[in-house]
Amino acid sequence: MLAAGEATRFGSPKQRLFLPDVLAALAKSAVDDVVVVTGAYEVETEARVVHCAEWTRGPGASLRCGLRELDAEGAVVVLADGPALDPCAVDRVIDAWQTGAGDRLAATYDGVNRSHPVLLARSAWGDIPDEGARALDMTLIPCEDLTPPGDVDVPY
Repeated sequence: MLAAGEATRFGSPKQRLFLPDVLAALAKSAVDDVVVVTGAYEVETEARVVHCAEWTRGPGASLRCGLRELDAEGAVVVLADGPALDPCAVDRVIDAWQTGAGDRLAATYDGVNRSHPVLLARSAWGDIPDEGARALDMTLIPCEDLTPPGDVDVPY
């Protein structure tokens, strides 16, 4: 889970506010290991936390920090500011990957635009630019029947 940003538009460390909801969703999914990547702010959680000293380089730097902590063949990437994350969407991208849909997958809630969760097979981990996974081509996994995770940039 990427939670490294400065949250300047939000005005306070939003990852601290939304982290419990995203962790709760992941706990209801098939994900078996969670790494929370921090940068600008520390968070309090029982999940494994890795601080990324290079977080100012962009989300790709934070993602690379988190991936280095994993011993897995694939990684589900979610954002700490997506409090409406549906565990069914997480499981759907995992299932798609396990059945051969590709090495770079992203949920879509409108059939056109990519969103989260994203799944990256280990073979794609070396391709992450500083802009993050959003700079990579993805195979879209239909999640139109589910609620999007949200992307909270300003206070409610």
